Amino acid sequence: MAKTEYKPIEEKMKKTISVLKAELNSLRAGRANPAILEKISVNYYGVPTPITQLSNISVPEARVIVIQPWDSKMLKEIEREIQKSDIGINPINDGKIIRLIFPTLTEERRKELIKQVKKSGEESKVAIRSIRRDAMENYKQMQKKSEITEDDLKATEKDIQELTDKYIEEVDKTVEAKNKEILEV
Repeated sequence: MAKTEYKPIEEKMKKTISVLKAELNSLRAGRANPAILEKISVNYYGVPTPITQLSNISVPEARVIVIQPWDSKMLKEIEREIQKSDIGINPINDGKIIRLIFPTLTEERRKELIKQVKKSGEESKVAIRSIRRDAMENYKQMQKKSEITEDDLKATEKDIQELTDKYIEEVDKTVEAKNKEILEV
């Protein structure tokens, strides 16, 4: 079996990793991260538009995000949407910009975040194993139809398991890095 046949399987596993990373980036871990704003949209002339497309977002300090809308009329709308979101930070509007000041994490909040990170990691591992299972079912069907030999099936199982192990390890590293970030803040 040529390794190129595993491209679709590997692409699905890569996608799982990128979804995990995006999810972990959106967690509020005490350090200012503009990624938490990516899911928040504002009604801009009748069209739901992400805040990131309506303003300049900067991080002047480790625990502060500054949002400067290109259209100053959007300040109130942006402030309202941030308050409605689940990021848990009250925006400070001075008439020109909006500041988000991240409080330092309590020990209890750190533990909650670590549990959440671990849960996301486990869900990603389950997704990767599910991709492996589906791929293996597909190859077993091919073997039953005599499209591949039993030796090909064994080699394929080994290759797909190696791919699975590689991406499971990447999930572990990603989760470990996020936990380290949470504990250091």
